[in-house]
Amino acid sequence: MGGAHLSIDSVIELGCKLSGVNESPYYGVRALKLNGRMLACTPVNKSAEVNSAVVAMGFEQRAALLKKHPLLYYITDHYAPHPTMLMRLSRMSHADLERTLRMAWDFVSSEGAATPATPRLSKARSLRKASGKYKS
Repeated sequence: MGGAHLSIDSVIELGCKLSGVNESPYYGVRALKLNGRMLACTPVNKSAEVNSAVVAMGFEQRAALLKKHPLLYYITDHYAPHPTMLMRLSRMSHADLERTLRMAWDFVSSEGAATPATPRLSKARSLRKASGKYKS
């Protein structure tokens, strides 16, 4: 396990080899998307450990992976309500990462995946919109 010196660059490189996957920003960070849906990305919440990546994953499969491979995968309170989990890239092998990205691809391509995320308005824009002073 581990020793491959993986990074978000590795995630992007491997993920882009999967059918239909492309690199596209997600909440301002590097991410992989499949049909507009987040497949994997750089964590945006500070609860994530250094050199981690977020990956889309169904709740049942996430629970099984967390139990079976607690050194590779983890979750924080911020990510727990979402169909995602975090990967410790420093502990993963190239094969682990490929396998995990394939599982994420299967999840995102399934009908059970969430709908594409739309960018949130900034707080200032949201306030202007609520007051009627915002023009789209």
